[in-house]
Amino acid sequence: MLENLSLNYVTRVQDDLSGITPEAWDGLLAQQDAPSPFMRHAYLSAMHASGSAVPETGWTLQVISLWRDTPTGHTLAAACPLYLKTHSRGEYVFDHAWADAYERHGLNYYPKALVASPFTPVPGSRLLAESDASRQALLAALLDICQTNNIPSLHILFGSPQDLQACETAGLLQRSQVQFHWQNQGWRDFDDFLDSLNQEKRKKIRQERRKVAEAGVSFRAVRGPDMTGDDWALLLRCYQQTYWEHGNAPYLKPEFFEAMRRDMAANWLLFVAEHEAQPIGISLIGLHLNAAGQPEVAYGRYWGALARVDCLHFEACYYQPIAWCIANGVKRFEGGAQGEHKMARALLPTPTHSAHWLAHPSFSEAVARYLEREKAGIDNYMDALQQHSPLKKPQ
Repeated sequence: MLENLSLNYVTRVQDDLSGITPEAWDGLLAQQDAPSPFMRHAYLSAMHASGSAVPETGWTLQVISLWRDTPTGHTLAAACPLYLKTHSRGEYVFDHAWADAYERHGLNYYPKALVASPFTPVPGSRLLAESDASRQALLAALLDICQTNNIPSLHILFGSPQDLQACETAGLLQRSQVQFHWQNQGWRDFDDFLDSLNQEKRKKIRQERRKVAEAGVSFRAVRGPDMTGDDWALLLRCYQQTYWEHGNAPYLKPEFFEAMRRDMAANWLLFVAEHEAQPIGISLIGLHLNAAGQPEVAYGRYWGALARVDCLHFEACYYQPIAWCIANGVKRFEGGAQGEHKMARALLPTPTHSAHWLAHPSFSEAVARYLEREKAGIDNYMDALQQHSPLKKPQ
């Protein structure tokens, strides 16, 4: 562990989360403007301990924390996970062109510094802090670490409004992308939700659901604490198969899912597709719980099927979760990265944001110009998508 003294804080740099208790970390997370389960101590620890996000896979963790002196000792004032990356995979904010430009000019783009939740394109708080001042101090510590260690760039992905405000104040470049999220407007049930859509989309959804039902597929929803060993084994099998079918090795190790079952079961919801009493597919949903333990936000995470059924993906990944959210009063369902096809299922375009610092002045200026053009394109794209909203036009 390394420690640096500043005027107001002690800055610690550690290579895992063991130096901060789950209670202290999660307590700080709960104070943020956009907490999510994917920044919890147990989630990040599982990424590391399972061998999923480790140096061997290109993710070297450095836990950065700021501590404030109190009469009873040091109090955690700010913290974040910082990953030193040797590639840009598993991030969902694409900077491959930037890396290529560096290479063409004989410069090193890697290792780069990344503040994110590995393999998890979910917007939320990244710079955990007890105040705006401590958030600025944490960001200053991150930049100092990069400059001191000749790390060519820093990237803060899918940050919250408070994170982005701190980054803007510090002069970081800002970048926007588009995801598709469903917002609960207080519908009574799924049919009431369908009635809010235009006729074309309403008809299409009913047709897709009918195909799945006529194929003899039924669903059961099970919360994490009630999931059996067979449910977790099915989840792992379907998750792995999806990646292998797309020609990629699965990011997450079996030990990661074991840790989720042990430490974060309450934050998961599984939809199991069954045919003739046999499981044929799954959709795994993450849940953000409020202080009373009730789900407030749902996140589409992993999907996989062992049999081909027309429209099964739409039913498992969108219609079953939406119906469950309506029944359980969940405010929002985030469908994950990319995917214009989600609009037809009433997941509407939503901007997400990241912030970037590049040490090389000329490249920083070039990227700034590029981001200006890209933002104009994103704004036009959002406007065009809004013209194709599946919701009924106001009378």
